[in-house]
Amino acid sequence: MNTTQRRGAATATPVAAAQPTYSQADIADWRPEEATFWATKGKAIANRNLWISIPNLLMAFAVWLMWGIITVQMLNLGFPFSQADLFGLTAIAGLMGATFRIPASFFIRLAGGRNTIFLTSLLLIVPAFLTGVALQDKTTPLWMFQLCAFLSGIGGGNFACSMSNISGFFPKNQQGTALGLNAGLGNFGVTTMQILIPLSMTMMLFGGLGGEPMTLIKDSGWLLGKIVAGTSTYVQNAGFIWAAMLVPLVIAAWFGMNNLLPLSPAYGGTLAAFGKILYLWAITSAVGIAGLYLYLPAPTGLGLLNMWVALPLIVVVNVVLMKLMAFGQMKVNIDKQFAIFGNKHTWSLTALYVVTFGSFIGFSMALPLSITVIFGFQHVIDPATGLMGHALKNPNAPSALTYAWIGPFVGALIRPVGGWISDKVGGSIVTQVISVVMVVASAAVGYVMLLAYKSATPEQYFFIFMVLFVVLFAASGIGNGSTFRTVGVIFDRQQAGPVLGWTSAIGAYGSFIAPVVIGQQIKAGTPEIAMYGFAVFYAVCIVLNWWFYLRAGSEIKNP
Repeated sequence: MNTTQRRGAATATPVAAAQPTYSQADIADWRPEEATFWATKGKAIANRNLWISIPNLLMAFAVWLMWGIITVQMLNLGFPFSQADLFGLTAIAGLMGATFRIPASFFIRLAGGRNTIFLTSLLLIVPAFLTGVALQDKTTPLWMFQLCAFLSGIGGGNFACSMSNISGFFPKNQQGTALGLNAGLGNFGVTTMQILIPLSMTMMLFGGLGGEPMTLIKDSGWLLGKIVAGTSTYVQNAGFIWAAMLVPLVIAAWFGMNNLLPLSPAYGGTLAAFGKILYLWAITSAVGIAGLYLYLPAPTGLGLLNMWVALPLIVVVNVVLMKLMAFGQMKVNIDKQFAIFGNKHTWSLTALYVVTFGSFIGFSMALPLSITVIFGFQHVIDPATGLMGHALKNPNAPSALTYAWIGPFVGALIRPVGGWISDKVGGSIVTQVISVVMVVASAAVGYVMLLAYKSATPEQYFFIFMVLFVVLFAASGIGNGSTFRTVGVIFDRQQAGPVLGWTSAIGAYGSFIAPVVIGQQIKAGTPEIAMYGFAVFYAVCIVLNWWFYLRAGSEIKNP
């Protein structure tokens, strides 16, 4: 296979012919837009890389977002941490998952696709295994869990390099479908995690190596319903299961994937590639630690910055330091990729991707909390004070662990459909339609939240609440595919990868923003305000999308 690949380089362009081959996994001659090349050679190689990429990305999502479920079970088991401490773990993972995407946007050009996917998946075994060890003992200190959550963010970062890599393998007229499959099936990591973690905790999976079970002091749940207090549970499996599943996938990435030299010129060899990835991640880690210390409340941090200051500060400082601290060929490649920031379409598509993926990942994180708080209590007037009280447990409350997976499942399932439709009719028109749907659905969810939060029997609104959220997830899933299709149309092959990575990085901050905003408004007694605010943002982006890509005089008509 590799001899054939390199033989084609002799008839390629002078630029491709001059590129060195560091590994048998390297491909110098890559012409997916040429029909004969694609049919005889390119399609098989591209599909092999795609189908190895997908399960690796699925595991990355699972490890990144596992804290949303783990912290619920830690509460049910009586770990000695406050709710603020536990939600802080989710915040750390969400924030770092988005922040790690910023350097990951540039990894493919700097290090090669096979090298990048192998190393980033291999590193995920570390937080997965450490989390399993930490969960075996209730006396494990909070800082250990915070370290695990921090490192779990690597999984969030993997999305940017995975999408950037796959975009280079396929011709433009198939990128919507290919990227939709990679992202959509990769997004199943959210649903897989939400189903598999509660299931895995019900049984001994790793024998004596997995540790002893713990006893629930509060009711829990899983896919098929409630698990009552007093039941034994193996909470440590929530970490160990991903470590075990990653091992064969890492091996498949090493032996089955390729580096495309036209996308990764002069990456310098495997060890040099690994060194560049680890160097940039070290810079990002330092920025993330500093930003979290300034943002998180005491005793973890100083609590000096609010979310709207901390997030842009972390992004800007990280980007600036990457540029200033790069050197040699790495600096040359980063400087070339920074050209995307001078293109206005990078910024318009970033906003549109926040609408789609930002909503998908944000609502995935926020939905379990919303179900628990809004429907888990009877909201009644206290006769002594005349104020609305939210302390009485609702005996008819639905379990978040039973229902929260449905929305992300639908959103991930339908994402490839969004890419396929966009290949046929154009990405921007699909984005426009789903944005209108999201305005209506978000406002409607807000109104239902208002009714449920003021009701002594909130469960009567749960069905319509879930239906509307499933509509939001479905629309955002379709929009994920359509937005990526638009990127493939507007940008050339050299810039499309970094743009995909950058937009996905900023969109991923939805995993932090949505839970914080919804949580703040729930605490204030006005959960509907959060959803109304999201609806306004979606409406603004409808105008943005129309202005840049759909109006008669637009610079780029798509369609």
